Amino acid sequence: MDHLYEALQRKGITTFRDKEGLERGESIAFELFKAMEESQFAIIILLKNYASSKWCLDELAKIIKCRKEMGLIVFPIFNNVDPSDVWKQIGTFERAFIDHQKCFEDNTKRVETWRATLREVTAISSWHLQNRQFP
Repeated sequence: MDHLYEALQRKGITTFRDKEGLERGESIAFELFKAMEESQFAIIILLKNYASSKWCLDELAKIIKCRKEMGLIVFPIFNNVDPSDVWKQIGTFERAFIDHQKCFEDNTKRVETWRATLREVTAISSWHLQNRQFP
């Protein structure tokens, strides 16, 4: 991601990553979601363990919501993960959702939102990178 970030910066594209640009003392979610709402584009890099992160899934749900409501342009990149694995939610995605369903037995709507969001992102024109590593 560092290479992509630096390339965008060199081209003069203001870029926001969730690990920087946040004000001290501010809620990370609030600041990040505000940045998403103010953005024109979002690049999503999906890795094999993407679905194991509740935070990544919440971010993705917000990005897709902004796409629907605000016209955010989304560029998914599937890095060493087959988009059909994401759509079918098999392999590491299946294992992640088994864990999420256990953790969120009282909030199944959240888990179903994550599932639907992942399926939706596979329907967006994307890049599928195989056998490439981001440093």
